[in-house]
Amino acid sequence: MHLERLISVLEAIAIAGRPLAANELQEMTGLPLPTCYRLLQLLKEQRLLEDPDSNNRYVIGERLVRIAFLAKTDADVCAVTAPVLKEATREFGEAVFLSRFRKNGVSIIHVETPADPSISYIHPGLGYRPMHACSCSKVIAAFADDAFRELILNGPMKAYTDQTHTVRHDLEKEFSTIVKNGFAECVEEIEIGVSSVAAPVHIESAGAVFSVGAIGPIRRFTAKHRRALGKNLIDVAGTISASINFSQHN
Repeated sequence: MHLERLISVLEAIAIAGRPLAANELQEMTGLPLPTCYRLLQLLKEQRLLEDPDSNNRYVIGERLVRIAFLAKTDADVCAVTAPVLKEATREFGEAVFLSRFRKNGVSIIHVETPADPSISYIHPGLGYRPMHACSCSKVIAAFADDAFRELILNGPMKAYTDQTHTVRHDLEKEFSTIVKNGFAECVEEIEIGVSSVAAPVHIESAGAVFSVGAIGPIRRFTAKHRRALGKNLIDVAGTISASINFSQHN
């Protein structure tokens, strides 16, 4: 069966852990050599395999790695990242949260809050956030590919408060600022009196499919405080990225 042969090729290359040529694949699978050549080419065309050195020796491709990663459950990701979020919460004295890109939006999937009962904080809640009006989603949108960003800019943009950006030009300008600064801000765009800052979490072969943010009252989240948090969250995002990428390979 054709599908079984494709799977056997992918499994053989994954198990080998090194680039394989068609003749080596033939020895491992027992498939006819012409069939190996044909299947390798087909899988390469679909980006499930790659020929990194252009020498007809193949490894698992970016698309297959991305598919495998996106299959990870929220629970798996949260288990790996919770210690990093807890440390950031302790350092910042603010609630810190992790968000994940979905098919057409972003959802907050995990929140860590200050353990010190004397510290007041705002809990962001879990679940969906609009792509145009929250730091955790805007920062993912800003670093997304052009086609997806166009969908956001051309789509409906609900005004949650008077501070929500609902005009394409304004959002385009903000996306450019986010890319330049490396983090996004939300100043009373979802709820009056509430502000947040978020940085993108870049994952190998998947891009910025997560973000890490901090949230608090506007009286505490001054422009100076938001800038400082943004820079610190970039570092936190790097640590989270390393943790997730490490878990992928182990």
